[in-house]
Amino acid sequence: MDEYKNTQLDDLFAAVSDGTRRAILARLAQSDARVTELASAFPISLNSTSKHIRILERAGLVTRTVHGREHVLSLNAAPMAQAAEWMAFYSRFWDDRLAALEDFVLKKRKTDKPGSKQ
Repeated sequence: MDEYKNTQLDDLFAAVSDGTRRAILARLAQSDARVTELASAFPISLNSTSKHIRILERAGLVTRTVHGREHVLSLNAAPMAQAAEWMAFYSRFWDDRLAALEDFVLKKRKTDKPGSKQ
């Protein structure tokens, strides 16, 4: 499938694989924030926060607007739609498998009841 060649999807999953980056996204879901404001919310250095932000920007999850010396960050959740679509493909697979398992278990229960013919 094409997902193996899709670096955007790879970047997205790499970006959300880290708890600090997920926390940054959660914070930006509330409202835009300056880089320094975000950095002060985490027990890591400004430099480390900036590295996390760059990874989120590379994945397209965060956009940056520069106003003089202030760098304001905004959430861009649109790239998550591609990940949701990718997961939905496999969700259908598991839904079918789980439905088949449920049918098997229900049939097995009927045949295992006392007095039922096997």
